[in-house]
Amino acid sequence: MNLQDSFGRRFNYLRLSVTELCNFRCNYCLPDGNDCNTPKGGLSVNEIQTLVQVFAGLGTTKVRITGGEPALRKDLCEIIETCKKVDGIKKVALTTNGFKLNQDIERYKQAGLDAINVSADSLDPRMFAAITGKQKLEEILLGIERAAQLGVSSIKLNTVMLKQFNYKELDAFFDYLRSHKVTWRFIELMQTGDNKGFFDKNHVAGQTIKDRLIEQGWQRIIRETDAGPAQEFMHPEFAGNIGLIMPYSEDFCESCNRLRVSAQGKLHLCLFAEQGISIRSFLSVGDVSGAQQAIVSHLQQKHSQHFLHQGFTGATKQLAMLGG
Repeated sequence: MNLQDSFGRRFNYLRLSVTELCNFRCNYCLPDGNDCNTPKGGLSVNEIQTLVQVFAGLGTTKVRITGGEPALRKDLCEIIETCKKVDGIKKVALTTNGFKLNQDIERYKQAGLDAINVSADSLDPRMFAAITGKQKLEEILLGIERAAQLGVSSIKLNTVMLKQFNYKELDAFFDYLRSHKVTWRFIELMQTGDNKGFFDKNHVAGQTIKDRLIEQGWQRIIRETDAGPAQEFMHPEFAGNIGLIMPYSEDFCESCNRLRVSAQGKLHLCLFAEQGISIRSFLSVGDVSGAQQAIVSHLQQKHSQHFLHQGFTGATKQLAMLGG
């Protein structure tokens, strides 16, 4: 068995959410924080081990640990180590808001972490607080510097572009990249089940940034086979690179190579699919073969695209549910 859908796309990248809880209140995701119905807990370390074995046996080579905010789990280092030790897994990555990064990055690295993506929606402390609800920018930037010092091989910063907030900071982001060997990724705001009004006021088309990059001499970088959806660009005058995640571009779904499993053990074929299917019953008893058969069968229902252009948001009420 291998992970290939009916459109010939192969899937070697698992995005694994380990919690739906988040301690930030980003205005584009959880402006009021987690609601009282947010599921607590998540897959156990043993269930995660079985899950990663399931996917590794189907050709998955990369696991990204997401949330919510993964660092809210006290066993995050154990989760990283567990994923990295599974035969066939070559890369373990983490997406985080960075609130514990400076404190814990050395432990993450020792556990086997290869790559880290950190949310950084502004370089202005006041704007950062306005967007995230937290006065944490300085501590997060220190954590990013510490990750670089420790030799984390891939460091990426994620910024959701918002017309009324951080869009005017593009020059500041670019200046940061002149001396920092990281990739700064600009993400188009996506419409979810509960943000239509905010989306209408703040959506910035990624193509406008892409046009600017090309005009300024930035050159496209060829994607690695296990890379995410970003189009990446480099420039000889900059130490860092720029990535663009443009879910509203016509060809966005053609290169899809990733599947998602929620913190509650549901397989989601797309961030904007309808309901996920639970595979947790297989994981709780260590049934690798049964889980593999369920995943391969369900994958044939994956659509050719996400239908965001038609305003379809599926079951995704907000991005903390599945880690974006």
